[in-house]
Order: sequence, then C-alpha cells, then structure tokens
Amino acid sequence: MTTTTQDYQASSDYRQRFFIENSAVRGDIVQLDKAYQTVIAQKNYPAALKALLGEMLVSASLLISTLKIDGKLSVQLQSTDEKARLTWAMAECDHTGAVRALAGFDDTGDNASLWQSLDGSDEAFAQLGAGVLFISIHPDKGEAYQGIVERISDSLAECLAHYQKQSAQIPTLIKLATSDTTAAGVLVQLLPQTQADKEADPDLWNRLTALTDTLKPEEITDLPAAEILYRLYHEEQVVLPEATPLHFACTCSVQKSEGAIIQLGLDEAKQVVAAHDGVLVLDCGFCGQQYRFDEAAVERLFADE
Repeated sequence: MTTTTQDYQASSDYRQRFFIENSAVRGDIVQLDKAYQTVIAQKNYPAALKALLGEMLVSASLLISTLKIDGKLSVQLQSTDEKARLTWAMAECDHTGAVRALAGFDDTGDNASLWQSLDGSDEAFAQLGAGVLFISIHPDKGEAYQGIVERISDSLAECLAHYQKQSAQIPTLIKLATSDTTAAGVLVQLLPQTQADKEADPDLWNRLTALTDTLKPEEITDLPAAEILYRLYHEEQVVLPEATPLHFACTCSVQKSEGAIIQLGLDEAKQVVAAHDGVLVLDCGFCGQQYRFDEAAVERLFADE
C-alpha cells in the first residue's frame, strides 16, 4: 500500500523523494527529459557518451538530495591517459534543481568508428582509460570538498553506490538508465537504524534490495515515479512528499567572459582579436551561448581596470 502527502503530478524533469514509513529507509527517483535533451544537443556526442552523460546528470541530481546544503554537487571524470578517447566529463546539479553537463572526447581518425560501435554507458566509461572518478561538493558557504570514487567497475551506478557505502557508511542502491529521450535513476538508502528498527523488521533491507534489483531500465525511464514505487514496494507503506522540479541552467555570463579576457592581458587579447578577423568570440560549451568582443570592447575592458 502506498500513502502520499499529495496527488502525484507528472513532470518531464523532477526529483521525487520517498520514505518507507516507520523505517530508516529513504530514496529518490529522478527523471530528466528536457534537460537531458538540451545537454546532449550541445555537441555531436556518440550515442554511448550521451548515455553516460545522462547517467552522470541523474547521479548528480540524486546525490545532492542526500546532502543538506545550499550549493552544488558535480560528478566528474578526468583521464590521465594521453591516448584516452574520453578525456573528461562532468555533470552538475545545485540546490535549486539546476543541472548541466559537458564532456570532452576524441573522435578523430579511427576513433570515430570505435565510438559508433560502442554499446551503452559502461563502454563509454571504459574509454576514460587511466583516470579518476570523483564527486565535488561546493557549498555556497563553507569549504569545498572533493571525494575520489573507487572505480570498482565501468558501471557508474556500481561505483557510486560502493562509494556511498564505504565513505558515508550508508548502504545504498543506485539504478541508472537512459533512452533516446530520457535519463533517469533510483537511489535507495538505509540510514542508521535504532535497535527497535532492526527488531521490528530485520529483513527490511534485504527485501528492498531484492525488489529494487527487479527494476528494468525501460521502467526507470518510461514510468512516472509513483508507478515505479507502486510496482516495487506496493506491500510497503511508502510516503511521497512534494516532488522537486529540475531544469537545465547555465552559469555563464558576460561578466565571466570579460574576466577571462582580462586574465589574458590587453596585448594578448588584442592579438587574439586581430587573429580572428577583428572579433574575439568566447563560446560556452554548456549552453552554446556566444560572447563577442571587438577591439574597442576589449580596450574598454582594460580602460575600466
């Protein structure tokens, strides 16, 4: 049986928190349609890399919900292999529900056909070669934190679930999936239990683990959160608070572009302008926005310094 605090409202981009009543279990379901489509439209990404970026977007959206911060969390990949076909990737979500993602990859020469032959996110992850997976947390107030995630496999979900269990000592289940239109995922956690909790339902976590393992990728991407939870846990008392809307957003700005030009220095900035037919163009890889500066605009920047 499922109890809810409100009528469920389906949305294309959202995070749905849920609880198992009278237990230490909490979880979230994330589904991204519009935001995912916006991200993968920014570059001519191979299909496998689209899937990996989608999983990273969902992971960041799930993990930030486990923290009580105003700020942002990112999931990042960085290769240390000069021959890696996947050089880096990052996906970010902040406390307002804003998400974005971007990746760098090599599809020149024979790499182009190899990328096209890959099947799924795990194979895209493997193209990182020697490299690291890490989680970066940036609170609006306080110090930033970065945690290295052990690469126990080429499955992002397995790596992140293992990290949560090892670093936070919280048993965690993570399921991630993508389709052509949607990136989605489920996170379930067993928070510290009282002795009374353990005695009341000693089989709870084993039971939920077995049930969650039955979830199919197409169910994660195609079904609304309420239906997923009913199919999995219809014999549990599941509580659904109000869902949190998610959306694509970029933090680029004219001011940040101006700051980048100032970092170059006047002489070098003017050389770049001259070398590019009189206009320095800064492109944002996340959203495609262009910021254009001619020589007069560059000189005004330094006149204001």
